[in-house]
Amino acid sequence: MTQPRVTDLHVTSNQTLPAPLDLLAALPCHAEDADFVRQSRAHIKDSLYAPDGRFLLIAGPCSIHDVDAGLEYAERFARLAEQVKERMLLVMRVYFEKPRTTVGWKGLIMDPHLDGSNDIAQGLHLARKFLLDVIRMGVPTATELLDPITPQYIADLISWSAIGARTTESQTHRQMASGLSMPIGFKNGTLGNLEPAINAIKAATQSQTFLGVGLDGRASAVTTSGNPDCHIILRGGEKGPNFDAASVAETRALLEKNRLPVAIMIDASHGNCSKDHLRMPAVFEEIVHERAAGDRSVIGAMLESNLIAGSQSFPRPRSELIRGQSITDACIDWATTEELVLRAAERV
Repeated sequence: MTQPRVTDLHVTSNQTLPAPLDLLAALPCHAEDADFVRQSRAHIKDSLYAPDGRFLLIAGPCSIHDVDAGLEYAERFARLAEQVKERMLLVMRVYFEKPRTTVGWKGLIMDPHLDGSNDIAQGLHLARKFLLDVIRMGVPTATELLDPITPQYIADLISWSAIGARTTESQTHRQMASGLSMPIGFKNGTLGNLEPAINAIKAATQSQTFLGVGLDGRASAVTTSGNPDCHIILRGGEKGPNFDAASVAETRALLEKNRLPVAIMIDASHGNCSKDHLRMPAVFEEIVHERAAGDRSVIGAMLESNLIAGSQSFPRPRSELIRGQSITDACIDWATTEELVLRAAERV
């Protein structure tokens, strides 16, 4: 009697990826690159904890889908960061993975050709090459880490990371965060509730043991010491925005009650602007006002910004895409970004 098949009934493909070591060897992080990442992480920690720390701004495209346009943005970003470096620390959003509520484009790593071919090996190569190009411009990088295997390929080039609203409650992501080497922000839950982020910070700062993947690509049991540099991000939610002074005060009280560092970043996009990029500047200016008024618990902000404002419908043929405009969430344009940052630098 033939044994019935009981595994992989719904798997149509299973392609072996290069081991992380292979990609790291092909696109190495040289000593000067590593030193830049180390220093930029230290500067971010100063923004989180030091009484005289600079205001931290995580800004850039909602997602990277066109590496050439992304590098043009990085060049402009580097010049702007130099102008405001005495008062603000600018870190560029370099988001390669996009969480989907149902289905949709899942980011450059998963689908670099934007056509559903899901060439992940090429996506990992493009992502790592892009990160190297950006940090060699003197620009620190920030990303949201979604898949727990991805960090083995790119984490050595990341200065700050986020765990998103959909994954803040995930044990897998809390464990992963406990072993990462950069500061990490946990966003409040999709409803706007703070408790998932509070619990995530508690878990990520503790030692964890979990299943992982080593640099050689083999499954492994990973034990961590915990990541001490975790903070909360207010991003609003289904219950409404939470960037106002009252919401900040509530968050501060909850952090103090749980004996956690009082370091609050506020996202000017997502639920805090009701996903309307035209409202994002006003939200950002209110965040800056709270900091300028003396609230040192507000350590920084986030902006979704691109060369061109808005977003374009996708999927569509690549030849029809507008260069420098988002294919995911709508962003503010470069001119608005520059104006907001220069004005904020005068106030903070």
